[in-house]
Formats: sequence, C-alpha cells, structure tokens
Amino acid sequence: MRAIVTFVFLAIFSIYSYADQHKWRGLIIEPENRCSAYDKSEQYPYPQSVEDEIVENMGGVVYGPYTGRYFDNDRETDIEHIVASSEGHDSGLCDASTSRRIQFATDPLNLTLAAPEVNRCGAGGKCGLDSAEWMPERNKCWFANRIVEIKTRYDLSVDQAEASALDAVLSGCDSHDIIFYPVNTTSVTGVSENVDVLTMYDINKNGRITCSEARAHGITPVSSRHPAYEHMNDSDGDGTVCE
Repeated sequence: MRAIVTFVFLAIFSIYSYADQHKWRGLIIEPENRCSAYDKSEQYPYPQSVEDEIVENMGGVVYGPYTGRYFDNDRETDIEHIVASSEGHDSGLCDASTSRRIQFATDPLNLTLAAPEVNRCGAGGKCGLDSAEWMPERNKCWFANRIVEIKTRYDLSVDQAEASALDAVLSGCDSHDIIFYPVNTTSVTGVSENVDVLTMYDINKNGRITCSEARAHGITPVSSRHPAYEHMNDSDGDGTVCE
C-alpha cells in the first residue's frame, strides 16, 4: 500500500514539475490547436465604435504604433487586434463561450490602429500571424509586453517559437510604454507637416508637459525614451518621470 501511495505521489509531482517546466512568464507553452471551426465575423464581432475608443486612449491622435505613422483621420486606418482573433482562437479561445470571445474582440487592451497594408494579409502584413512570424517595425517592447498581458488575461497559450521571439524582445526592454515618434507626415492635401509632441500632450499650451497631462493621456510613467520626456521635469534625474 505504501508503495502505491509513493508511486501516486511521485506521478503527481512529476506532472506538476513537467507543467512548470513548460511555462513562460506564467503562460503555458504548447502548440497551437484549432479545436473548433473558426469564423471571425461570427465568433469575434466588434462594433466600429471601438475605433473612437482607441483614438481616445491615444490622446486623440490617430496613430499607428507599429510604424510610428500619423494619419489625418481614422478612415485611413484599420482596427487592429494585437493578438489576432485567429491566433487567440488557436491558443485557447476555440472552446471559450460566446461572451468570452466577444470580450476578447472588443477589449481595448487588445486593440490599436494600423494602416490597411500593415494590418491585412499580404507582403509584410501582420494578418493573423503570431509574434514568432511577425514583429512591428517600431514599438516592439510595447507590442511584446501587450501580447503577454492579453494572453495572461484570457488564459491563452504560446508556442515555443512565440515564447522565444517575445523573450528576445522583452529581455532588452527598459520600458513597455508606447512611443509616439515625432515624424514628418504628409496629409491628404500633400502638405508636409511636423507632428509636435507638445501639440499632443501639452493641454494648457505652456510649452511644458506636466505629470497631470501625461496621466490624462495614459503615458505614465514616462521614460527618457519617450518623446514627451524632453518637455518634462525629471527632478531626480533617474530617466523616468511621473513614477
């Protein structure tokens, strides 16, 4: 009897040890599995109104973080799921409830904007690819961290290649903030205009950005890598403002 109890204990211990060895940042590492049929429009619907919420969360700027590109209006962009619905489906949502799938499809944590050629399938497009197959040109740290946050929230798995790709990015990050790159863009009229950081964040138009203004735009804490930093007061000189 004692031998049987010992065997059962060791078997259970081995199972838990095996599971622990196959996790990365709390996410289960396992191959993707489409356990049920996939239909994006039927299973993962979202209203067009989420686009307004995305713009609001970015301080009223129509911005594609993957490329650092600014747009004149949101008619020029696609609503982009950071973890694609097909990727979420194959990583654990294939046996989720209808309400859980809709929650995933409409969750602001998983939504951003991208130019159609970046979002859709085609040469260089993200399409339904995972992070082992596609990484953005810019804001890699923000993107990789956001994937971990989303997959954690919805108990989704990663495959080994995805975990390795994400880890390679995150191991070199000192901030996970979204960066609004100051760039020259061309409007639909063809006139080149400089996108000013102060225009985006300086609410009272005094030439400086306060912590209150930064918090209102959801960019705190602000690291020295963020373009808003140079317009803020880092009183302790540690490279981060509004901790």
